[in-house]
Amino acid sequence: MSHDHHDERPQLTPEQIAAALNPPAGRNGGDLVVETLQGLGATTVFGLPGQHALGMFDALRRSSLTYLGLRVENNAGFAADAYGRITGEVAPLLLSTGPGALTSLAALQEAASASAPVLAISSQIPTAGLGGGRHGYLHELRDQKASFRDVVKSVHTVRTASQIPSAIVDAWESALTAPHGPVWIEIPQDVLLAETTLPVVTAMDATPRALHARPELTAVAAGLLSGAERPAIIAGGGVVRSDASGKLLALAEKIDAPVVTTFGGKGAFPWEHPLSLQSWLEDRHTTDFLESADVLLVVGSGLGELSSNYHTFAPRGRVIQIEADAGKLESNHPALGIHADARNALADLLDAVGRRADPSAPDRVRAVLAAVRDRIAGQELALEQRLVAAVRQALPDTSPSFWDMTILAYWAWSAFDARRPNTMHSAQGAGGLGYGFPAALGAAAADRTKPVLAVSGDGGAMYSIAELATARQYDLPVTWLIVDDGGYGILREYLTDAFGETTATELARPDFVALAESFGVPAVRTTPEALADDLAKSLAEPGPSVVVLPALLRMFGPTHL
Repeated sequence: MSHDHHDERPQLTPEQIAAALNPPAGRNGGDLVVETLQGLGATTVFGLPGQHALGMFDALRRSSLTYLGLRVENNAGFAADAYGRITGEVAPLLLSTGPGALTSLAALQEAASASAPVLAISSQIPTAGLGGGRHGYLHELRDQKASFRDVVKSVHTVRTASQIPSAIVDAWESALTAPHGPVWIEIPQDVLLAETTLPVVTAMDATPRALHARPELTAVAAGLLSGAERPAIIAGGGVVRSDASGKLLALAEKIDAPVVTTFGGKGAFPWEHPLSLQSWLEDRHTTDFLESADVLLVVGSGLGELSSNYHTFAPRGRVIQIEADAGKLESNHPALGIHADARNALADLLDAVGRRADPSAPDRVRAVLAAVRDRIAGQELALEQRLVAAVRQALPDTSPSFWDMTILAYWAWSAFDARRPNTMHSAQGAGGLGYGFPAALGAAAADRTKPVLAVSGDGGAMYSIAELATARQYDLPVTWLIVDDGGYGILREYLTDAFGETTATELARPDFVALAESFGVPAVRTTPEALADDLAKSLAEPGPSVVVLPALLRMFGPTHL
């Protein structure tokens, strides 16, 4: 039985053996952390120092790792999340104990929802204080890891220096096993600070095993799709994360199946393709079309609240669900559940399925999109549609964009053409505020050659103002669009719709242009008419910039109520 890479045992050269026998002096547990990260191929780490974590941060000086320090731990988590999404590589996040660690929880929830491979390494109180006794150490929690266990994929506690490399390798493999996700390691202060005579950590392998579909299930799925009269495909975030959009396109064209992408799957299928239903999931016309499919292939989606038009979607045909997260298989609808990585499963399905021609499919797609357009057209939402178009016009095709929880982002989920897979990201997994700007900084750290766009409302922007200092300090090419409507715009709508008036949504806010300039970040106040030009100009300039758009936006009417 083959174990792939696990059979290969690395051999040391005579020079490496000599180095192992005579390790350099002055190293501590923190050095073992950074050496292991380097040995696994990490190049960039995110974080924020703290008293118990000093051993790790001091060791960074002796490493080749690039450090990006943010000003709030949760924002550091969002930056690591984006780095993981953009690169598909593990994003190490170095944190302190107690408040520093806990402040990252909301970001780790987003990473878990969006399957972003974040490796959080936190310090802990000294070993003597572990075990739940009440010793009164600074930052002490009775059981710190219990706070993280419900949020992350796996939790790893280190109690001696010799455990550090193995714990990090285990966590790294866990983060990269499909579905990707955040993992948690904690290392006590004294272990990080204690001098070590252990040899320098060399290259490590933490390649997870591939997750393939069971062949008998692929055969059934291929038979169903080949014989379908009205097949359709829902493509979720798993298609983007597994780099499977090429396989998806080939399969859709081979069986002439219309494709809709979820909000997490934006860019997984070409927007203007004759088979593209785009991503109008919050629309009854799309829901009706998907319900009428006799065979529905769902790839890389759990069909959660947003992907099911708020659980109003009730498929009438056979559902085939390909999903790397076993817990999401059939969690919302009975299906032929196939536990597999989307790319591997689509490759197998593409080989197994027969050619199926349906010249009527593009006409049916056009009819749905026309009905959606007519519904929106009846709601006097020209301003909102113009702004989505202006952002698309200004943003280079290859530039990633990061959207906070704000009305323009909710429009973008349905109406924005992402143009490329893995370029449009939002906090739609956990739905917390403050994601857009720090996430964009993480993406810029991954690739400084192209500008990155962040989009926030004024409410969400206030979560991230501190990171203007980070953007300036590291000169990151991020343009931050802040849509200023003087409050929590969507909550204002929800409250007014539900109760006839609004409460707690109206916000005092700063002059964002003056505030950005006080950080040394150039800023401009724009109008809907000037937005495309002002955004394009800001994106073309090197370094960070801010564009403020005062505007009161409305959502299109829902169809799920």
